[in-house]
Amino acid sequence: MRKKWGKWALAALLFTGAFAGGAAAPKQAKAFTADNADTAMHAFVSVFYDSDAKYFYTNSDHQIHAEHAYGPDNGRYTDFWWEAQLWETVMDAYERTNSSTYRTMIDDIYTGFNTKYTDMMSNDFNDDLGWWALACMRAYELTGTDEYRNRASFLFDQIYSFSDETYGGGIWWKRDGTSPQKNMATNAPMVMTAVKLKNATGNTDYLTKAKKIYGWIQSRLAGNGKLADHVEGSGNGAVVDWEFSYNYGTYLGAALELYKATGDSSYLVDANNAANYVINNMTLSNTPMYEGENDGAGFKMIFMRNLNQLRLETNDAAYLTFLQQNATQAYNHRRISDQIIGSDWTGPTGSGYVQSLAAAAGASVLQLVPADGYTGYIAGNGNYEAENALLVKAEGGGILTESSSPGFSGRGYVAGWNTDGTAVKFNVNQNSASTRTMTIRYASGAGNASRYVSVNGNVVQSDLNFPATSGWGDWKTVTINVDLQAGYNQIVIGQDTSKGNANYLNLDRIYGL
Repeated sequence: MRKKWGKWALAALLFTGAFAGGAAAPKQAKAFTADNADTAMHAFVSVFYDSDAKYFYTNSDHQIHAEHAYGPDNGRYTDFWWEAQLWETVMDAYERTNSSTYRTMIDDIYTGFNTKYTDMMSNDFNDDLGWWALACMRAYELTGTDEYRNRASFLFDQIYSFSDETYGGGIWWKRDGTSPQKNMATNAPMVMTAVKLKNATGNTDYLTKAKKIYGWIQSRLAGNGKLADHVEGSGNGAVVDWEFSYNYGTYLGAALELYKATGDSSYLVDANNAANYVINNMTLSNTPMYEGENDGAGFKMIFMRNLNQLRLETNDAAYLTFLQQNATQAYNHRRISDQIIGSDWTGPTGSGYVQSLAAAAGASVLQLVPADGYTGYIAGNGNYEAENALLVKAEGGGILTESSSPGFSGRGYVAGWNTDGTAVKFNVNQNSASTRTMTIRYASGAGNASRYVSVNGNVVQSDLNFPATSGWGDWKTVTINVDLQAGYNQIVIGQDTSKGNANYLNLDRIYGL
């Protein structure tokens, strides 16, 4: 089940460090090796898997928390679609290791899920059912067990029965008629499932349906290099352009499956375009951006899984490097006490409880690609888009992202903030300690503005001046020297009226780090 968020809402979450992201000291980096991948997976299973119930807990402390109190036993165990993703994490480990332990777990988790959800069709969300259909097909491909293929076929038929010509085609998100919308999360996974079913059964009707669903996605949710989340409303519907990395992941996965099934290179172009959009626009210095806790923490896992399939098909060295570097980045920021990786790969995992979907994302990325043996930190490309950073809101808001003024880089910018207590936090990783000249790109159309800058908790400029620009589309830069340590750093640009900070400011990015 997905929650519904407003535009840019995940990027503009209040950063409180309530659980996974609490304060933590910088750690010495470790190499991404096969042993690291084993450690990450063993830790994930040890902390989250209940071998008696054959099911994963929602949280690392095995307690129920209001932030995500969904699933069996009032939320003590993961909900419907989370368990499908965690099941695939075990498949990620099985593909890498061919371990009999993970092979047994594939069957056990399926049994445990069916014990807790005795009637899958009582779930009103077609995307939830679809994640299980897709995972079942992967389990079939790995094990040859007919039950998995048969369940996937049954679920696909049930989900596809909710397609019609409203909005020009596509499958409805919900089965009970409430919250009517047709979205990427429901439709793109069904393209993948349909192609896999065609491959498994020889029934070409599945391929016909896959092409039809994909055609609808192209007509309503794809355009101008970006992907929208869903269509809703009366008549032909309105497109809602929320951007989540898992939508790009499932879309590129759908395009890739159709390319492999048909040989039509246009599908491969679509897949590569989606992959590169995320890499170029939804990262913080080449690490996938933080998309929040709860459901959002697992979005990059779905993107990474599908990106890896594209990497395997194309033998693209750039995709391999991106995946390997992010495996190292995630592992470097694990929590040493239990080896669990949190929801934000750009910074240390905090001391609070970690959710299983977030931890699975970190464990999975280390399973996907061969270890490169790199022993250092991952500094990325030195470019940090403000819209992908962590936004600290004051009571009542006061800071947001938008994309209405022209000339910005990336997907947008942090907009118009002039509220005391608001800030933008950039997690900055460095290969070695150094003094860097940080360039800040901004617009100050309402006149001179100022903000403080802190590095690793120390205010290095209490009232940095941002001279007025001719308008909000007129972007200028200011520079400041900052001392950075090897590994993790946090740079904060914030407003504190006691330091003299004032006026509206649009922040586009920082770079040169």
